[in-house]
Amino acid sequence: MTKILGISGSLRKASFNTGLMRAAAENRPVGVEFDTATLHGVPLYDGDVEKESGIPGAVTALKQKVMAADGVILFTPEYNNSIPGVFKNAIDWMSRPSADIAKVFRARPFALAGTSPGNFGTILSQNAWLPVMRTLGAELWSGKRLMLPKAETLFDEAGTLTDADARDRLAAFVNAFADYAEAVKKG
Repeated sequence: MTKILGISGSLRKASFNTGLMRAAAENRPVGVEFDTATLHGVPLYDGDVEKESGIPGAVTALKQKVMAADGVILFTPEYNNSIPGVFKNAIDWMSRPSADIAKVFRARPFALAGTSPGNFGTILSQNAWLPVMRTLGAELWSGKRLMLPKAETLFDEAGTLTDADARDRLAAFVNAFADYAEAVKKG
């Protein structure tokens, strides 16, 4: 069984990217376990908090989910042509203490997917993730990237993916990434 984790980089209830992640989990390929996570409860990174109180529980739980996964898909929105601050903040927390970087990120397959109301999907956000993932030593899958533009036409008011073509593209993306994660796991 290949274990994939999807992490949504949006906090909004009817988030397009959380909806995209839910659709991926609901339509996962046979033989794939698909867990999901959000950033709710992750506080702003503060080195003083880390020093005085250690790693917050929400961060520890997220790190444990990543470490239990064979592969991770970051469902990233695009804010002001880049990475959403709350998403980058969560990744920064997960890289603490620095000794944990290898356990959480190094050689673990990661993929990028996202949707936005704009005409270019999340291409700039996904590009901004590249140096972050390289720095952490993640095995960034370059087989495909999923960028869905004009999100408001693909989802209903509750954030459910309703567009059949987008669902097919998502299913093909998740299937190919799961195959890649399984191959990396087998070595």
